[in-house]
Amino acid sequence: MPRRPVRHAGVMSGASGDEWVEGPDGAKYWGRYGAAGLLVVSPELEVLLQHRAVWSHFGGTWGMPGGARHEHESAVEAAVREAGEEAGVPPSLLEVRFSTVLDLGYWSYTTVVADAAERFDPVVSDPESIELRWIAFDRVTELPLHPRFAEAWPALAARL
Repeated sequence: MPRRPVRHAGVMSGASGDEWVEGPDGAKYWGRYGAAGLLVVSPELEVLLQHRAVWSHFGGTWGMPGGARHEHESAVEAAVREAGEEAGVPPSLLEVRFSTVLDLGYWSYTTVVADAAERFDPVVSDPESIELRWIAFDRVTELPLHPRFAEAWPALAARL
């Protein structure tokens, strides 16, 4: 997939996707229209990770900023919006590298990977984050990772 600059349209039209979806096995996933997360890569070969609030799903673990997609919102738009809300990620510094999709048929999660033109200071800007930190690629697995991020990390790291 060719790299492309990120354009953030601001507030998206359409209904909020902030609700749980239950799968046929009873497992619950956040995001009526699916969800997306943004893995930001710095020029120093680090990724921006979020220490998730204890009260959140898989709280206390580390993962990428992300959340529910809104109706009619693309995965890239959702990932960039959520990263801005949760970590103060400036869209103007981002260039999308690639994305991957976990599609369960009734729910999907898209990981959007973007390069940051420069390393920036992330900002804990909502209660979903305990901490935000740039982590070198080879140190990511030293943290207690969100289970789904831990599963995805080896394939993501191989592409980075």
